[in-house]
Amino acid sequence: MGAAEEIHGDDPGIDPFGFDPAFRDTIRPYGKFLYRRYWRVRCDGVENVPAQGPALIVANHSGAIPLDAAMLAMAVDLEHPQKRLVRFLYDRFVAAMPLMGNFYNRLGSVVASLGNARLLLNHGDLVGIFPEGVAGVAKGIAHRYELQPFHTGFVRLSIELRVPIIPVVVVGAEETYPVIGKLRALGPLRDMLNVPYLPITPFFPLLGAIGMIPLPTSWHMRFGVPIRPWSSRTAGRVPSQRQARVVAERVRRHMQAMTHALLAERESVF
Repeated sequence: MGAAEEIHGDDPGIDPFGFDPAFRDTIRPYGKFLYRRYWRVRCDGVENVPAQGPALIVANHSGAIPLDAAMLAMAVDLEHPQKRLVRFLYDRFVAAMPLMGNFYNRLGSVVASLGNARLLLNHGDLVGIFPEGVAGVAKGIAHRYELQPFHTGFVRLSIELRVPIIPVVVVGAEETYPVIGKLRALGPLRDMLNVPYLPITPFFPLLGAIGMIPLPTSWHMRFGVPIRPWSSRTAGRVPSQRQARVVAERVRRHMQAMTHALLAERESVF
C-alpha cells in the first residue's frame, strides 16, 4: 500500500471517503454485464467471506488495467448472501489521474494508506488489497500468473487488529490486456493521464482507442479459507518488519499454489 494523506470524518451519516451509494447503483448494471456476460466469471468459495465484521480481501493483481478490482467487488456483491461492499485501496497515482480518483471514491474505493485501512476495518468494512501493487499489473505476458513480491502492510493490519485475511486468486484477467511492453518515455498521452507507464499490447497503441477494448476472456476466481496469522501472544501487537515479511511470503506462496490449481482446471482462455 502506498502512503497517502488519511481522511477522518465525524458525521456518521456521511462516508468520509466519498462513497456514493446512488452512484454505485447507477454503475452496477454495467459491472453486472461485464461479470455475467462479457467475462462470464465463475466464482468459488465466496462463503469464506464473513457475513459481517472486518476482513482483508487479499488478491493477485493483473491485466495492465486493474479491472480485477471491479470484478472482485461484483463477485461479493452478486454471489455473497449479504451482498457486502468491498472497499478496495488504490495507489496514489490513480488519485492524480483526471476524474479517476473521484470515480473510484464514489464507488467505495479509498486511497491506500495504513491509516485509511485501519479506519475502514475499525468500522467493520471489507477492505480489498492487492499486495503486489503496480508490479502485479505491470508484468509482461511471459510472466503471467507469477505473483510478484508482496508488500507487508496487510500483515501488519491483520495482526494488529485481529482481522482475518481472505486470500483470493483470479485467472483470466491476465489475458484481457496482454502486456508485451511498456512505454515509459515521456509523451503527451502519458503526461495527460499521469500514469507511470503506458502498456503496449498486441492491439494498443497500434489500433488506437479500439485497442483499449479488453478481450472477452473467461474468468475464474476463488476465495480461499481465512488466514489468521496471529496467536494469543502476538494479537494486537505490531509485528516487526521481518515477521511481517515472513508472513507475507507465506501468504504469497499459498496464493501462488491456489493460482496454479485454477490454471490446471482451465480448459480455454476464452
